[in-house]
Amino acid sequence: MSVLDRFRLDGKRIFITGGSRGFGRVIALAAAEAGADVVLNGRNADQLDKTADEVRALGRKVWTYAADIADPATCEETCRKVLAEPGGIDILVNNVGGRNLDVPVESTDLATWQKFIDLNLTHVFLCTKMIGGAMLARGSGRVINIASVSGIIANRGIAGRHYETAKAAVIHFTRATAADWAPRGVTVNAICPGLFMTEPNKAWAKKHPEVIETFVKSVPMGRTGEPDEIGPLALYLASPASSYVTGAAFVIDGGYTLW
Repeated sequence: MSVLDRFRLDGKRIFITGGSRGFGRVIALAAAEAGADVVLNGRNADQLDKTADEVRALGRKVWTYAADIADPATCEETCRKVLAEPGGIDILVNNVGGRNLDVPVESTDLATWQKFIDLNLTHVFLCTKMIGGAMLARGSGRVINIASVSGIIANRGIAGRHYETAKAAVIHFTRATAADWAPRGVTVNAICPGLFMTEPNKAWAKKHPEVIETFVKSVPMGRTGEPDEIGPLALYLASPASSYVTGAAFVIDGGYTLW
């Protein structure tokens, strides 16, 4: 097997939450280009269909599940539907997440806190438990959690801290689960992006340009990341090329956390 062949995903099926746009879409297209069939989840059915058409154009099969898996009950129901499809899931990408609200800790009510913990953390647990648990039964699989550099540092000029807290938990959940599952053939790794100009961050930049400017000034490369720069890293973690990698949290941030 050549080096490039070790990045192939022929015969594999990947399930990506939040797969209709941003990182999820990029990862879906990278996986499809490498030979995988793709299962996509997202809240917007029309956007899911657009991404699904892009996957089909690459010659791969695709399934879509329009659902808000930030809701724990909906998440469990969606996972059950995915697992009911013949063939199983070989690779899970827990990608759903977001900040969406800039409210100081002292002004945050419990319902809001719980909402964002569910959005950024609880679904990671549930999908890993259910989809990853099925991988354990087969003795092989890959779990990739999209965390954030916000799980490592506290961002400047941003309030709330529900996001930093949840993403820090995602990183440690990745490590702890990796330790448990390594002897059973399933790897668990995390990707920790810095500031990438996904659709939500483009919207955030319009509302709070000063936050974006502050962030970019602290990036040694002097720019934000583009979503398609995530695809190759996710493909590596999904493929046989990363066969000896588990429990890792890969930072991809243009050097932001070096300072």
